[in-house]
Amino acid sequence: MQLTNTKTKKSKQTMDEKLNSLRAGVLGSNDGILTVVGVLFSVAAATTNQFTIFIAGLSDLLACAFSMASGEYASVSTQKDTEKAVVEKERQLLKTDFAGELHAVQRHYMNLGVTEATSLEIAKDLLSKKPLETVVRVKYDMELGHYMNPWDAAFASLFSASAGGIFPLFAMTFAPAHLQWPATIIAVSVAVALTGYLSAVLGKGNVKTAVIRNVIVGIITMFIHYYVGTLF
Repeated sequence: MQLTNTKTKKSKQTMDEKLNSLRAGVLGSNDGILTVVGVLFSVAAATTNQFTIFIAGLSDLLACAFSMASGEYASVSTQKDTEKAVVEKERQLLKTDFAGELHAVQRHYMNLGVTEATSLEIAKDLLSKKPLETVVRVKYDMELGHYMNPWDAAFASLFSASAGGIFPLFAMTFAPAHLQWPATIIAVSVAVALTGYLSAVLGKGNVKTAVIRNVIVGIITMFIHYYVGTLF
């Protein structure tokens, strides 16, 4: 049996691919905000030297951005390798156990409420036209040839972590001296509320809960790091 060629070019990203990049971006932004403000509060509590505070915050922003990017690249690369291994496994099963693959597709449609006889006809028809694409979609909910792109996730994390870290960095280092602390607290609260909102929308969760949770975590992060800074 001639199997479907998997090397056809993608015309556009699937929704899962787009959501993966957005997820990486939201997580990167949140990490950028909290790690940078943590360092800024610790250092600012220990010294009033503005240049020292700025360099510490900037260094942490860059370190966080590249750390998030490399972590996303490694994670998504592993996922991509796993997806490719699954496709190769199904390619071999179509050669060695076609009856089993046919039964799997039939069972899928039976679980959707289609009768046994009709499910068998559907399975035979699909496997005669696009066998590999069909079994991969039915058994793993994957679109053949559409693999998660580690570079998209890495650049999304790199950009968003940098963008997120800029909020506390600019507030702490460029606000007037008497407004540094309240300006930074407000900037961080607004920023993490926004990432909480976006994460809830992407995950179809409760927006209010996500926003409140993120703001509370942000406030706790600032308090802990300020306290640590006062010890030195």
